[in-house]
Amino acid sequence: MWRHVAANAFTFLIVGLFLVGGLIVWGKGQYDEPGPLSQAICVQVPSGSNMRRVSQNLADQGAVSSASIFRIGADYEDKTGSLKAGSFLIEPEVSMKEIVDVITRGGASTCGTEIVYRVGVTRVSVQVRELDPATNRFAELAQFDQGAEEVPAAYTETRDKADVRFRVAVAEGVTSWQVVNALSGMDIMEGDVAETPAEGSLAPDSYEVRKGDDRMALITRMQAAQETLLAAAWEARDEDLPINSPEELLILASIVEKETGVAEERRQVASVFVNRLNQGMRLQTDPTVIYGITNGEGVLGRGLRRSELRGETAYNTYVIPALPPTPIANPGRASLMAAAQPDETPYIFFVADGTGGHAFAVSLDDHNRNVAEWRKIEAERGAAAAGNASTGGD
Repeated sequence: MWRHVAANAFTFLIVGLFLVGGLIVWGKGQYDEPGPLSQAICVQVPSGSNMRRVSQNLADQGAVSSASIFRIGADYEDKTGSLKAGSFLIEPEVSMKEIVDVITRGGASTCGTEIVYRVGVTRVSVQVRELDPATNRFAELAQFDQGAEEVPAAYTETRDKADVRFRVAVAEGVTSWQVVNALSGMDIMEGDVAETPAEGSLAPDSYEVRKGDDRMALITRMQAAQETLLAAAWEARDEDLPINSPEELLILASIVEKETGVAEERRQVASVFVNRLNQGMRLQTDPTVIYGITNGEGVLGRGLRRSELRGETAYNTYVIPALPPTPIANPGRASLMAAAQPDETPYIFFVADGTGGHAFAVSLDDHNRNVAEWRKIEAERGAAAAGNASTGGD
């Protein structure tokens, strides 16, 4: 009898082990296989949340088939304690395993509502926008100039939410003074910047920040990023450049940055200045003259006067036969690389061509013809603008 009972018990044990093993295999399949989500969603993980709440939220939104299996899988991978706060875009049909990786990996949030402070050459604007997970496009909720007398309610309401993201987007070609001035007007940041950083030392880029972050800490991040970019460009530079130091490369890149906003032209523009330096010619570039007048503190807002083009200043490249003493703006990666690896061209002249780009020339005669064509375009545009003004047209 006891032998029969033992045999039955052993049989039940074997069956149980098979059932448990089958359950584990099934659960792992559920964890690793594509999930049931049919449309992308944005999952918000508040600070202080836990895996139980997040798993239930995911189950409620149809992103996972089982909150329990999701938690067991996260525990098994030892990732439960690595949950990160933020807003995360969950794509359709991603597995539980992939979702666990997304919400524990950390880094910048990938969806939700964000406020972007855009530091541009002519203005600083503030944009409030929200990502629509279904289309992966941002919907703008508000936009206004920093310092405006009336601030949209959408901004103040969004700014004080716990899960909102903040970014400072610095455009290529802004000056260090413009960056510091813009940061000083951002009400989410704290601390002072006692001294304007050296011109050219701040990397234009998009920086994620948090409410209460120190302004000087962000400046330090920008400086470290620019040091890295400059070192890489200097390392990759052409051997025959008439440039003797990383600082001179930075100066040349800043001039290229201010001379063209057309990405495809940067290396051509750089080639003109390199050719001029090689031939001992003056660079004769307006942006350096303007910097000598403004010191990088704002926009000139008018054309240059003849007296200013003749004035002997350290930045007047119509007078000095070399690079100016410092950069005239903060160049981005593309302009740094254009200065380090310019195109090989015979060009020594260029002028605007009316399309946003430039017409390049080898001889002065060709250049003068290009200038005449540009003056004609300017005159036609001026006449059209005057005609619109007189008739009340837009």
